[in-house]
Amino acid sequence: MAAPRVDPMTLSTVWHSLQSICREMRHVIDRTSQNYLIAQLHDVSVGIWDGTGRTVAIPIGLSVQYLGGKLSVEYVLNKFKNKLNPGDVILVNDPYHGYCCHLPDWGFYRPIFYKGELLFFTLCRAHQMDTGGAYPGGYFPNAYDIHAEGLMIPGIKVMEGDKEREDVMELILNNVRWPQGTRIDNYAQIAALRVCEERIVALIDKYGKETVLACIEEMMTRTERAVRDAIEKIPDGTYYGESATDDDGTELDVPVWVRCEITVKGDTLRVDFSKSDKQRKGFVNCVFNSTYSNSLSGLFMFLDPALGEYHNEGSLRPITIYAPPGSVLNAQYPATVGASPVSMGHQIIEAVVSAMSKAVPDRAIASWGKRYGHYIFGLDPRVNEKYVVTTFDMDGGAGAAKGFDGYEGATSIGALGEVNKGNVEEVEMRFPWRTRRWEFATDTAGAGKWRGASGIHWEVENVGGDAGFAATASMSSSPATSSGKSAAAAPASAIPWSASRKKCSGTRSRASSRSRRRATRTKWRSMR
Repeated sequence: MAAPRVDPMTLSTVWHSLQSICREMRHVIDRTSQNYLIAQLHDVSVGIWDGTGRTVAIPIGLSVQYLGGKLSVEYVLNKFKNKLNPGDVILVNDPYHGYCCHLPDWGFYRPIFYKGELLFFTLCRAHQMDTGGAYPGGYFPNAYDIHAEGLMIPGIKVMEGDKEREDVMELILNNVRWPQGTRIDNYAQIAALRVCEERIVALIDKYGKETVLACIEEMMTRTERAVRDAIEKIPDGTYYGESATDDDGTELDVPVWVRCEITVKGDTLRVDFSKSDKQRKGFVNCVFNSTYSNSLSGLFMFLDPALGEYHNEGSLRPITIYAPPGSVLNAQYPATVGASPVSMGHQIIEAVVSAMSKAVPDRAIASWGKRYGHYIFGLDPRVNEKYVVTTFDMDGGAGAAKGFDGYEGATSIGALGEVNKGNVEEVEMRFPWRTRRWEFATDTAGAGKWRGASGIHWEVENVGGDAGFAATASMSSSPATSSGKSAAAAPASAIPWSASRKKCSGTRSRASSRSRRRATRTKWRSMR
């Protein structure tokens, strides 16, 4: 039976409705979650896939969490086969079996049925306060293997027929340090999935199943055509890019390299990471899903900006991405992966951007400011409760592009402005830390006709008790990428970190940068 013809108005309405549903999902999470990282900073991603795992709508989120979501949905389909039913919710965070990026990012999946037929999946993935493991938060080097990084959930139903499997949730939450807060955040994610289901069912009720599915086929066809047209305009050839993080956090001062070759042939594009380094002992290893997602993020920046929020399965069809098993970009179990969204994830994007800047020089992008991340954990004496905090406050901004200065304060290239910086009042209310300085660092922006974004000077004071500190960052050994008169963004300035009244005691991260290790040593001091 031929698919019905779809008039332009209906197509536009269905297409934009699916985008709006995703935004409403995140709004639900914003309003109901309690985790600072999720509710305030937006370390969360949502999307819609069809009943076979094809990507339908992915307008909002972090690239590493959701651009490769089809691999995760296909995993759920293959694992449960015909055992999925209306009202089921599946939880997955296992990078090696569930195609997630690292353990703190918990993904909740809901199959969406219409009159007994499986038509769609929706996914919400968000960064939890804690996922067990040796240290709070899940970011630390020198773990023996991935099991030391936290609880691994390979794909399990936490709800059946919209009823919670209380024994399963109890087992999971008993293995995290903040079970009540994590429960609230999990319920927020599950509620967002339910909203998505209600909106999609209402959309089908209004327009009919055949019409909605025909609109989706047309959406994919049009997007594929647009992406192929864009690729075909790039001169055939092979373009090279590379980037490195200073080390893996365990074997210090040994750079870890991402090397990519992008081959354009007609209307197809292949990204090959075969020349990248082997997987490492430290926690920078990426599973293939992370490499796939970050590669797409880098590539999509060189396509028509009008496609930015409308990528779907059609966008993926002309693109092939390869990373050899056992490499740092396709790590094999049980390699540690905790820092991979930053240290290696950002290098993947930088290497792809470097290569594509040679292929499409008019759209060349200069280097973004590097990510400096940390986890601080301790006891808040005001309420006598444990806390853990991480922020994006110290991240810089974007590198310049032809015709445009770099965006100020847009955080790092792995987030592309999707996450927020915090605010002083919120931080000081939630955590025993006082912000002393938080400002753009003077005269740090890369010079050029179009300048890069400024660096950030961020300084906080511990006004609580003893605290521990773990750090990760995307420091790079590669030179800044620039084209013409576009200038790179500046990194964050040195970050004074001090303890008031009491010396901070805890575990210092063997962070993966010489400059970071020096900074860490200076931070562990007491103010008298």
